[in-house]
Amino acid sequence: MRHDRTGPGGPFVSGRGRPAGGALRPGGPTSRVGIVQRGGDGMLGGRRILLIVGGGIAAYKTLDLVRKLRAEGASVTPVLTRAGAEFVTPLSLSALCGVKVFSDLWDLTDEAEMGHIRLSRSADLVAVAPATADLMAKMAGGHADDLASTLLMATDKRVLLAPAMNVRMWEHPSTRRNLATLAGDGVLSVGPNSGDMACGEYGPGRMAEPAEILEAIRAALGAGPLAGRRALVTSGPTHEPIDPVRYIANRSSGAQGSAVAAALRDLGAAVTFVTGPADAPRPAGVEVVEVETAAEMLSAVERALPEAGPPADVAVFAAAVADWRIASASASKLKKAAGALPSLKFAENPDILATIARRGRGRPRLVVGFAAETDDVEAHATAKRGRKGCDWIVANDVSPGTGIMGGAENEMMLITAAGAERWPRLAKAEAARRLAARIAETLGPAPEAKAAE
Repeated sequence: MRHDRTGPGGPFVSGRGRPAGGALRPGGPTSRVGIVQRGGDGMLGGRRILLIVGGGIAAYKTLDLVRKLRAEGASVTPVLTRAGAEFVTPLSLSALCGVKVFSDLWDLTDEAEMGHIRLSRSADLVAVAPATADLMAKMAGGHADDLASTLLMATDKRVLLAPAMNVRMWEHPSTRRNLATLAGDGVLSVGPNSGDMACGEYGPGRMAEPAEILEAIRAALGAGPLAGRRALVTSGPTHEPIDPVRYIANRSSGAQGSAVAAALRDLGAAVTFVTGPADAPRPAGVEVVEVETAAEMLSAVERALPEAGPPADVAVFAAAVADWRIASASASKLKKAAGALPSLKFAENPDILATIARRGRGRPRLVVGFAAETDDVEAHATAKRGRKGCDWIVANDVSPGTGIMGGAENEMMLITAAGAERWPRLAKAEAARRLAARIAETLGPAPEAKAAE
């Protein structure tokens, strides 16, 4: 078993841009390299945002985003790429941000103080809006040939992208690969939305609206609706050994569990992620516990949810735990003998979901199980909810024709005390966001968050 904590945003890669004219900070001298502190009583009071503006027609929306961020008490330091300056002016950004706009990596005054390093480290969050196909390609490839890409390469903070591009560019295989690479590196994203585009085409590729980006920034900074909440998520298959080289497993990739953990994290929750040997990348910014077997997973869950300690607010059991194990795994490789089959005695694995759901002390307020079924999905999932004692069951049809087990999409049915609610077929990340939003709605703000209001 391995216990690990990933960095606050995982490894970061790159982007595009640099400094232009200066502007007076209200009540102070002209800003030099660094993030200007600004007070504020809003949800983002005192938070520092480094905003990289890429080159696209959606760049004009960043002016409204700056206004919204400052209204919430955040300070914003803008970095304008050369292409971005074709759509918005340094003067506009500087006037709204109240600080100097940066755009040139080779400004000797700033770089004498290694200004790009200071910029990249002194923010609480780096936001890229619009994040063009070119910027995303640079980031995925680790290029650092201008200010924006150098900042993204040098930062140790979380990065949030708001992609914007033509629908064909968004759907191009290279863009999809780059997005997957960046997601695996812990880079967050919001949007894009579907709709009419400036080029006359229609489809996904429109940058998220400023209000949506603002909400994503709140979540990334732990100012989301689950701020102050603790969550546990299990994920992936388990491997039950037969002998040192063989084991019992299933086809779970762990993609849905990873997506749920990431979605809860993005809404501000502190997440413990207990995973079996899954193919899916582990989400960044969460506490990761690696296990192999069902028994190890139960032990890890019980340590994360001690009966004597403060209970977690929500536990989501998305792991595809093997129902059985070999009662006594062989210490040596079983040899094939002509005309003879090995005799394997099975034993039932611990029921992790029921163990936690039926607790008296230390039970999370909301316990969510998953049910992978191949027939009579609603009936079997409803029965499982009652049998296990959990609050919700997320059911899906994993029969071979659906492509869900191990695939990129999911079609969920949420079973609660009120009945069954069918959700459309969605990308697993989007399905996870929908589930996380429902969890946040059910739990409401944490007591300390309410007190802060």
